[in-house]
Amino acid sequence: MSFKIVVDSCCDLPAEYRKDDRFQIIPLVLQVDEHIIIDDDTFDQADYLAKVAASEECPKTACPSPELFMEAYHCDADDVYVVTLTSKLSGSYNSALLGKNLYHEEYGEKNIHIVDSLSACCGEANIALKILELASSGLPFAEVVSLVEKYRDEMLTYFVLDSLETLRKNGRLTGVKAIVATTLNIKPVCCGIKGEIVQKSQGIGIRKALMRMTELVAAELKDPETKTLMITHVNCFERACVVRDLLLKKIPFRDSIIVDAAGVATTYAGDGGIVVTC
Repeated sequence: MSFKIVVDSCCDLPAEYRKDDRFQIIPLVLQVDEHIIIDDDTFDQADYLAKVAASEECPKTACPSPELFMEAYHCDADDVYVVTLTSKLSGSYNSALLGKNLYHEEYGEKNIHIVDSLSACCGEANIALKILELASSGLPFAEVVSLVEKYRDEMLTYFVLDSLETLRKNGRLTGVKAIVATTLNIKPVCCGIKGEIVQKSQGIGIRKALMRMTELVAAELKDPETKTLMITHVNCFERACVVRDLLLKKIPFRDSIIVDAAGVATTYAGDGGIVVTC
């Protein structure tokens, strides 16, 4: 059976898959002051970070319309798999669901399954690449769905950011009871639990926070030989390499991939941000 994988643009796919015909990326929209930026292949991270740094306003994002998802489902593929940002932080998942309903009303029945990633950026990509692996092996649609949902439920998402301000100002930190004082250079170690952001630990300075994050991942991860380590970074490749190397010393992953953040992850993780999923 032929298949297609649809993702929103928070999904930080490795570069070699962004032009792969088996994938389609549905863009979110970014806004900084009066600047409206489509989060697609034209996204210029350096220019965007400069705009954010120069602005007194917090950048914002808008999810894709249901019609964009419906159009993506209207294709020759027999099976369509969709991966979106966690529904706890974005309307993208609901747009994808509405797009599915619109498709069925307009065109009739089709195998379409929408995965609420309960994560973001490299977490979405990790799930999307797992779908690619399973669907390419010839498994039937229902079995791919079952296995990928299990993979999603076992996946860990951790992150350390230089600043949580954009997340806070956009109301994405409802699961964090208190924000530690940035004047003390204390960096929170946060994780995703059922799609919501929770502070798990902290470190004095970014390096100690990253080291603490790797310790938590190593303690919690199950069956690492079956898992892929994926790291999204925002303009800090060397920092991402340090995190990867620390984790690979502790954990026998099947594979490891570092990806640069696209527009949505750049917005919320901010310059210097690191997100880890596995």
